[in-house]
Amino acid sequence: MAEIVIRNLRKEYGSFTAVQSSSFRIEDGEFFMLLGPSGCGKTTTLRMIAGLEIPTSGEVWIDGEEVGRKPASQRDIAFVFQMFALYPHMNVRRNIAYPLVSEGLPRAEVSRRVTEVARILGIEDMLERPVGGLSGGDRQRVALGRAIVRNPKCFLMDEPLGALDAEFREHMAEELRALHDRMGATTVYVTHDQLEAMQMGDKIVVMNHGVVEQFGTPQDIYDKPATMFVADFIGAPPMNFLRFHGAVEAGATDVSLHHQALPVPALCEPFDGDMVYGVRPEHVHISDGAGYRAEVLASEYLGTTQIVTLATPNGEIKARIPSDQPARMGETVGLTFNGATVTLFDRQSGRALRSDLNEGVLSHG
Repeated sequence: MAEIVIRNLRKEYGSFTAVQSSSFRIEDGEFFMLLGPSGCGKTTTLRMIAGLEIPTSGEVWIDGEEVGRKPASQRDIAFVFQMFALYPHMNVRRNIAYPLVSEGLPRAEVSRRVTEVARILGIEDMLERPVGGLSGGDRQRVALGRAIVRNPKCFLMDEPLGALDAEFREHMAEELRALHDRMGATTVYVTHDQLEAMQMGDKIVVMNHGVVEQFGTPQDIYDKPATMFVADFIGAPPMNFLRFHGAVEAGATDVSLHHQALPVPALCEPFDGDMVYGVRPEHVHISDGAGYRAEVLASEYLGTTQIVTLATPNGEIKARIPSDQPARMGETVGLTFNGATVTLFDRQSGRALRSDLNEGVLSHG
């Protein structure tokens, strides 16, 4: 297994910069997610770790060795692609065995390792079957088997579940995480699916336009977003944004929106200008009494909860409340917010203002 360290990694294609000076550390044995929308640079970053792309500048360290200019064949990694990349003329056994046969291992050792991997993945009864007749999920298991059988230092996975249907994708995500926990392997996994990243990852890097927006645990990414992009990209529904102009002092515990004092964690820095009050839907509470006034626009029933859309003087927001709580369209209600969970943002730059909530996260970001 291996620790992976990325230092000031940059990749340019002519005048286009795909990755801009990215830096982060992947601990030995972590399940690490590279998350972001299409075109954000996550796959390019993974390919530079793998040796399939050479960095324009910066360093890639694997297990204490700088490998940024080494070819993929000299990095002792295994790559799992979205579209399986199996050999259609070979059966399952030969597909899994191929890397070992290419290395010239003895036939008995190849057979032993293929059988062991097939047992781990639950595909022992498929070893003699052609891969062309397998389901998408079984073909992905074969692709994983071909990666695992080599016992590499780390596994790199580029949206390996992207070709599966939603129901089976969730099942395979659980299996992948369980497999990782059994093997203790360092795994770097690219996805655009924030739910997949939150479900599976020990740590997450969120990327946007080639830039690392935030790096941390799933809970820190969700509860303490470093930027408005992260707050909007993570969560379903995403964080609410109430826009306003004002001035706050260091130590302030509330801000004024439309003549209403709304709570915030104690601020660690002063600010004067255009701001955004960020609050998650589950931390918005609706009452008939006094508070920040809003009009109910719509309600979406989700079983035990409902998502209520509300119009406020500072923009539309959503609240996640119990499904049995009344929320009638056109009704004016009072809103209260869990101030300990709120993030204030600089509207122009999109960065989070430092507060008692996020000071520890941002100071390490």
